[in-house]
Amino acid sequence: MNHYKLLTPGPLTTTDTVKQEMLFDHCTWDEDYKNITQTIRKQLLSLAHVSEDDYTAVLMQGSGTFGVESVITSVINENGKLLIIANGAYGERMADIAEHAGIPYEIYREDYRKVPQAAVVEKILREDPAITHAAMVHSETTSGILNDIEAIASVVKEYNKTLIVDAMSSFGGVDIEVGQLGIDFLISSANKCIQGVPGFSFIIADKKKLSDSKGNARSLSLDLYDQWETMEKDGKWRFTSPTHTVLAFAKALKELEAEGGIAKRAARYRENNRILIERFQSMGMQPYIDGAHQGPVITTFLYPADTDFTFSEMYHYIKERGYAIYPGKVTEAETFRIGTIGEIYPEDIEKLSEIMEQFLKEKEQ
Repeated sequence: MNHYKLLTPGPLTTTDTVKQEMLFDHCTWDEDYKNITQTIRKQLLSLAHVSEDDYTAVLMQGSGTFGVESVITSVINENGKLLIIANGAYGERMADIAEHAGIPYEIYREDYRKVPQAAVVEKILREDPAITHAAMVHSETTSGILNDIEAIASVVKEYNKTLIVDAMSSFGGVDIEVGQLGIDFLISSANKCIQGVPGFSFIIADKKKLSDSKGNARSLSLDLYDQWETMEKDGKWRFTSPTHTVLAFAKALKELEAEGGIAKRAARYRENNRILIERFQSMGMQPYIDGAHQGPVITTFLYPADTDFTFSEMYHYIKERGYAIYPGKVTEAETFRIGTIGEIYPEDIEKLSEIMEQFLKEKEQ
């Protein structure tokens, strides 16, 4: 199999040392393994800038969507109503979750190129006092936009609602002051900016709000309160945990610290993104999102106007030369996406740009 690097928003390219951790087989009941889980939970709280007195971290088997579904279906009781703030596919997925679970909800849809407006959220909350919870995506990888969670959080807290943030593709790569912002439940995943591998999601949760959710869950395996109650005792997961993924994640957290923490990693991601946009614009490919709201995680590009090619042609050309990119996800324009997170450095972006330049030259001949 040919090796190539992933220019995607996760799963992403990991270090060889993270992958090597998965060569060890661990028993889920082993004290050493349970201690690793407990250490991870403490480290996550530190990255979120919150204390163990006020917040806790819960690990949940499955992909990031499992984590989002766990929160939505566990913390909203039978009298609750959810406001979903959406400007992409992952906000829309929250509506699918609520629909399947029979949870009353209202959805505020914003254009994919625009960030949701705090004034609109304020109007909805003012006019509908039945709303108890609000949920939004921070880094919406449908387009690459980085939403303004600070402005939205301020309004949600003003109305004393519970705030749920899907920070799947931002936590660990964008610094988030969880407690200061008043985020009650933040969800992310092992295979994103912390640079682990797929297998579990994690939830940074306000302890009081989580305690109040006891008995609300609409699912056995995704019951967030029960998962927390079991894990809080000694680090044991309720059901079989992804042991190899957990070991890889523990190593990835150490490597994040060694790199210089979130600040240094965020700087690397931003530099990757800056070079990518500059180089691709010089080839006639414009970002779908304007610079003010473009996030550092993934960038959507419009196809160049004067060159005829398919995504499949471009994808395979680039993959054969060492990199994998993403197809577009917006529907109203011809686009493709390139991620700039993971074990990716400016020299990778320069190399990709050279490959793209050559591809476009060959298509023009």
